[in-house]
Amino acid sequence: MQLKLASLEDIDGVLALHQKYQLATIAEEDKPDGFVTTAFTREQLTQLIEQEQGLSVATDEGQVVAYVMAASWQFWAEWPIFAHMIADLPNLEYAGYRLTTENSYQYGPVCVDKAYRGSGLLKQIFDFSRAQMATRYPVLVTFINRINGRSYAAHTRKLGLAVIREFAFNGNQYYELACATTARVS
Repeated sequence: MQLKLASLEDIDGVLALHQKYQLATIAEEDKPDGFVTTAFTREQLTQLIEQEQGLSVATDEGQVVAYVMAASWQFWAEWPIFAHMIADLPNLEYAGYRLTTENSYQYGPVCVDKAYRGSGLLKQIFDFSRAQMATRYPVLVTFINRINGRSYAAHTRKLGLAVIREFAFNGNQYYELACATTARVS
């Protein structure tokens, strides 16, 4: 198993894994085990790699088996849900910070292939990604759809993220969560 910042050569593997678990394309029987809501293009992933250095991957024998996306709010601003979250950042506090686009970043989505779940890989890739972003931001922020119970449990129980608010957007209910980038997952 190798953890690394993604290169352009990893895009096909990330897109294949993403499509397998993205809400619009996931098999119905796999939905209860977690899903990714946001769709991405090759161009967006290229920008995430080249401009943000924010795509971390785990590979096993050259195959992408997990990824974490993390980037500045400026990168995410084109998606309406992130624009909504950006507008509300000044109303939120975490770890002594009033949140801004300068002191926080958006983490996620994260995806771990079903064959690797329960192996500890989520903690490993989460810590790897967070370490990459810690030099730029003290606070990680993310959201989870309330119907995605597996992701909520993994992020709150296994990774220690704290719910900082709940919000509604586009007919869905979400948890907004945060954690310090210097914290270590045990």
